Amino acid sequence: MRARTTIKDVAEAAGVGVATVSRVLSGGSASPQTRERVLAAAAQLDYRPSALGRNLRRQRTGGIGLLVPDITDPFYARVADGVLACARAAGEPVIMGATGDDPESESEVIGMLLEQGVDRVVAVPSGATEPWAPAVRAGLTVVFAARHAVGFDDIPAVMADERSGIRTAVEYLVGLGHRRIAHLGGHGQGQRTAAFRDTLTALGLPVDEELIVFGRPARDSAYAAASGLFQNRPDLTAVIAGSNLLGEAAVLAAHELDLRVPRDVSLIMFDDVPWAELCAPPLTVIAPPARDIGYRAAELVLRTPPGRGRGGRSRPVKMPTELIVRGSCGPGRQRGATRRS
Repeated sequence: MRARTTIKDVAEAAGVGVATVSRVLSGGSASPQTRERVLAAAAQLDYRPSALGRNLRRQRTGGIGLLVPDITDPFYARVADGVLACARAAGEPVIMGATGDDPESESEVIGMLLEQGVDRVVAVPSGATEPWAPAVRAGLTVVFAARHAVGFDDIPAVMADERSGIRTAVEYLVGLGHRRIAHLGGHGQGQRTAAFRDTLTALGLPVDEELIVFGRPARDSAYAAASGLFQNRPDLTAVIAGSNLLGEAAVLAAHELDLRVPRDVSLIMFDDVPWAELCAPPLTVIAPPARDIGYRAAELVLRTPPGRGRGGRSRPVKMPTELIVRGSCGPGRQRGATRRS
């Protein structure tokens, strides 16, 4: 028996991305030339877009699709654990895919879920708009977890209260006497960076943009960002890292540069992972309830009838964070003090 043609086969034959094929087949916008090329490839391959066609609701098979950027990241693993626990209690299967925070990969996974007739999706989105428009038009029920996608504020979301967590961390460091505090940020962390700036301003401290740096979601990039920060600004006294990957990079870079924690630099990391307690000294962290975020997102998506998509603007469900004080923060150095050579 000949294997069933997939949306990826059509994309390759037409020379376009999976997202483009999804958009064309669901009636979205595309140039006449692109539309003709996609439809011709679909006809040639005898592609039958069951999940994207008019019979979508009749062919639903149930279950939850789960999209995360990286299944090896402890934060996303705990989000997934929460989704799986809720789905198991409800007797629903889960199909999971990793997107690598890449919109094209995200579109491909969404397309495959639609082909398989999945009713509902919980996703940590890459942030791009394009992958989600075809899914929403097709009637897929979506709940975002931990992040939003641009242009989809009407889709429910369950997130950590990032602003409160960062504000508490900055206030804690300022209370210890720190004035030159750096923020090491990453992809999808706009709320955390904004909260960092806003809190400094509210406390009457200047915002030094050179102390706000970003790393891509890869270990080499994160390490380069942390190392460059320490070397370019030896006057900084504290760093708030925006994720466990960035926190790991800050710890490694400090060690490589012979900076003592907390005597030379204080560290706080957004996210709590097992290795944080094994550091010497153990890391102070802003702990988000990752498993609870996943569980609550799964509850929301199961509570929404299939096919019920976008409505009015939806206010995100905010889950509280906790500042767990350990040993990686100490008193801020006096202005003009220098590190040991």
